[in-house]
Amino acid sequence: MTSTFRRRALASVAAAALVAGGAAGIGSIAPTTQALAQALPKTPIEAPEHPPGSFAGIVNKVKPAVVAVKVKLNDDATDDDDDGPGRPNMQQVPPQLREFFKRFGQGGPNGGQQGQQGQNGSPQRQGQRGAVGSGFIISADGYVVTNNHVVSKAKSVQVTLDDNRTLDAKVIGTDPKTDIALLKIQDAGSYPYVQFGKSAPQVGDWVVAIGNPFGLGGTVTAGIVSARGRDIGAGPYDDFLQIDAPINKGNSGGPDFNVNGEVVGVNTAIASPSGGSVGLAFAIPAETVQAVVDQLRTDGKVVRGYLGVQIQPVTQDIADSLGLQKARGALVNSTESGTPASKAGLKTGDVIEKVDGKPIDDAKELSRKIAGLKPGTKVELAYLRNGKSDVATVELGTLPTDIKAARNDDDGGLSNSGQPRLGLGLAPADEVGLGTSGVAVVRVDPEGPAAAKGIEQGDVILDVAGTNVSSPADVAAQIRTAESNGRKAVLMRVKNSKGVTRFVAVSLSKSG
Repeated sequence: MTSTFRRRALASVAAAALVAGGAAGIGSIAPTTQALAQALPKTPIEAPEHPPGSFAGIVNKVKPAVVAVKVKLNDDATDDDDDGPGRPNMQQVPPQLREFFKRFGQGGPNGGQQGQQGQNGSPQRQGQRGAVGSGFIISADGYVVTNNHVVSKAKSVQVTLDDNRTLDAKVIGTDPKTDIALLKIQDAGSYPYVQFGKSAPQVGDWVVAIGNPFGLGGTVTAGIVSARGRDIGAGPYDDFLQIDAPINKGNSGGPDFNVNGEVVGVNTAIASPSGGSVGLAFAIPAETVQAVVDQLRTDGKVVRGYLGVQIQPVTQDIADSLGLQKARGALVNSTESGTPASKAGLKTGDVIEKVDGKPIDDAKELSRKIAGLKPGTKVELAYLRNGKSDVATVELGTLPTDIKAARNDDDGGLSNSGQPRLGLGLAPADEVGLGTSGVAVVRVDPEGPAAAKGIEQGDVILDVAGTNVSSPADVAAQIRTAESNGRKAVLMRVKNSKGVTRFVAVSLSKSG
């Protein structure tokens, strides 16, 4: 390319000399050596500092703020400890994906390396009571963000900076529900730090991940945001970014940067058949991380808003039974006495559609929105009751620390099938010793529509289509009413043998 450029320059000089020579009347067409020297570039043409498409500028800017996190574990840490949000609860992960979800923070009493090879190809020594992860500095005085599952069993924590200094750090606070932890470097000083992104990334945006995979430290990979809003069963507030940047064991707690050098996510889990990267990684969005970190930094713990309701998704069957056009919102299947929800007048069967005027897609989104607000916050809930819209103002309480988030699954997502009968044998609950109200299920036709929706012998039907029932005749009457109103399904509130209630929409359509 340089020689071509010079050939063109020489041709231009020759043409200029020809014109000059002609004008002087000399008749010479050969350019002088002096003219050529003046026309040639004075300095060589240099390539741009960072060619188009290079991430070097971003990396140089942010890499000094990324650290390796090294943990010595408590003596009571075992391989049998609870999975925690950094590793999905295998009972909640779909069976076809269960074997693929693995935590990659190199935690556990053997450093997460049992059965893996060391850097020199030899097996790692067993019995190492340590863990390795990643983190990043968010303030000049040395606050560091990482994953909870990296430090949750820590006896002591150290961070290794980009300049290879290793410093002691203190765990300021952790939040298992989002798998976020906040550390503080103990040595006083002014440290390089990075900032959180001002806007959420979009699917297709570039991301640059920097971390400590397999203990190598300072490793940079790049990819795009593949999807948003992923729920992998890791915790009650799952809302992960899915990215395809190569992420491996030891990247836990490491940051993902946008092209402006801002943190848009924190790596926390991968899906992999082998434990290595296959392009399926999950990161906690920066918006969630920042909200959690702000509370940990101020209070050392996270407190969340609390409604006091049990909710479940609105499936298409449930939407049909309620006369809704779209399967959207969160269905209240019970309210707890004395809670903010009950004080505001919310009742079983209400469908919450909006929070402060913003639509709610599903029950999971409602949980995240309420949990993201502080206790004492007043929110306006728009809901649907018996086909009519209404609004309630609720002052949120504090989520009790001893209440574990319960995930109410839908009715199985089965398509409409069966006959306009339930396939149940029923009896008044008080006659069979199953309570003082409702209708007990004493027999289930395994081929019937109710069985397909998970109704079992010993369940108690509390209400049908929003009306309390106490006899089999009450149930039949409500089914006939639903059919006459053109409903495709009938909604029943059912209590199981453990006392847990849920809504079940049983199809009324006839099989062909």
